[in-house]
Amino acid sequence: MKIFNNSFTVSTNKRCDMVDITGKVEKALADSGISDGEVIIYCPHTTAAITINENADPDVVHDILLTLSELVPQNRDGYKHSEGNSDAHVKSSIVGCSETVIITGGQMQLGTWQGIYFCEFDGPRKRTVNVRITGQ
Repeated sequence: MKIFNNSFTVSTNKRCDMVDITGKVEKALADSGISDGEVIIYCPHTTAAITINENADPDVVHDILLTLSELVPQNRDGYKHSEGNSDAHVKSSIVGCSETVIITGGQMQLGTWQGIYFCEFDGPRKRTVNVRITGQ
């Protein structure tokens, strides 16, 4: 079994943003030389996340961010975290910090309309995404 580790940066422009990183993960996969296995995409930040969702219609990203903002408002009575970004921590926990994708024949087995997104909830910032690819 081979293991390939990679990381890349993502810059965000808004407080809440979703950036399609599918191409960067595909580049890491191509660089790895691994044709069958799995890729883990991991975000080492407590106010950001990784998710898989539709990447064909930008309205999907809008709707996800709108819904998260309604469910977890930025300013809410009762938050105690002193940095003023409690909502970002909650959104990160809801969405999750990683995704795993199966690799077959050198290709990620994403659905037709699926892409991998870096989700920013406390930007704008420059962030790191870690990628680990294992297999043959």
